[in-house]
Amino acid sequence: MTKDRMEEIARDPRYIALVRTRTRLAWCLSIAVVAAFTAFILVIALDKALLATPIAGHVTSWGIPVGFALILFSIATIAMFTRRANRRFDPIMARILADHAE
Repeated sequence: MTKDRMEEIARDPRYIALVRTRTRLAWCLSIAVVAAFTAFILVIALDKALLATPIAGHVTSWGIPVGFALILFSIATIAMFTRRANRRFDPIMARILADHAE
């Protein structure tokens, strides 16, 4: 790809909108994950006994499923971004590239 073609694509309003939308989604999902992990760490720091409480009198404490849920939440945010990229962002980018083909 030539530098001229890259500059032409960078000026395309569809590309600018695509980058803006993709960046906004990435930041929103990142903030959600950081907020969830920060809340988890704050609970550990401020009330250790809360997550150490056994579930219904069993051996497993609440910390295990909450930690597991955080991992699943992180995976879910990655899956959400990947799905959106594959279904929306990639086709838009393919059209932009096709329109600016040499």
